Amino acid sequence: MIIDTHAHIWKDQYEQSSNVLIESADRYNIDRIYVSGLGALVPDSNEIKELNDNVAKLMRRDKRIFGYCYINPRLDDAKNELSRGIEELGMSGMKLWVVAYCDDPCVFPLVEQCINYDVPILIHAFHKAIGQLPNETLGENVANLALKYPEARIIMAHLGANSYRELKPIRKCKNVWTDYSGTLFRRDELDYAKETLGAERLLFGTDMDLASFLLKLGQLDDSNFTPGEREMVLYKNALTVFKH
Repeated sequence: MIIDTHAHIWKDQYEQSSNVLIESADRYNIDRIYVSGLGALVPDSNEIKELNDNVAKLMRRDKRIFGYCYINPRLDDAKNELSRGIEELGMSGMKLWVVAYCDDPCVFPLVEQCINYDVPILIHAFHKAIGQLPNETLGENVANLALKYPEARIIMAHLGANSYRELKPIRKCKNVWTDYSGTLFRRDELDYAKETLGAERLLFGTDMDLASFLLKLGQLDDSNFTPGEREMVLYKNALTVFKH
């Protein structure tokens, strides 16, 4: 079994993005793909609704597709949109990108909603040497949120893009998992992630259609994981994080 916990469709490339995901699921026998829509860095209410509707459309097209409700936490209707995504569209979690740090107070009511809905939160976290975006979450922000809400289930995406820096803050936060989607890294970084967090807190994610499924699978196969640990990363841990 394979569960991809991190993939995207893009606002202006719905058909192309959707086809890549479905064709990949067919070709590589992916059982589930958890998808969020993305567009502008700071989307307005109309764009958020359109992106979530596009994900819901893809969910109806293929039962292997599961959705994250993408939210701009600074919008007045953010809570209503999250409710619509979970209750009406049947989505499985919430996605936050780069509108606000994940430990900004504007995020707190949404986290509380996710706790009540019993759904996880996928948070883009990316440490860059140059070109860091304003409000782009880092490991310490994720740790702050996790400690404030220990009952929340949080996924820190991309190994934080710098596993040696970004995993240390979340080491003791047992309610935080991390995926290694969309990240080009040396083979030892995934081994370091296992040593730091344990294989039980690592999730398989690709960042399709931005990144290649085979690259992500190859990174796992090239790392020092036992067959049992490999199964944990490929699907067993995801079954713990997601209720549907």
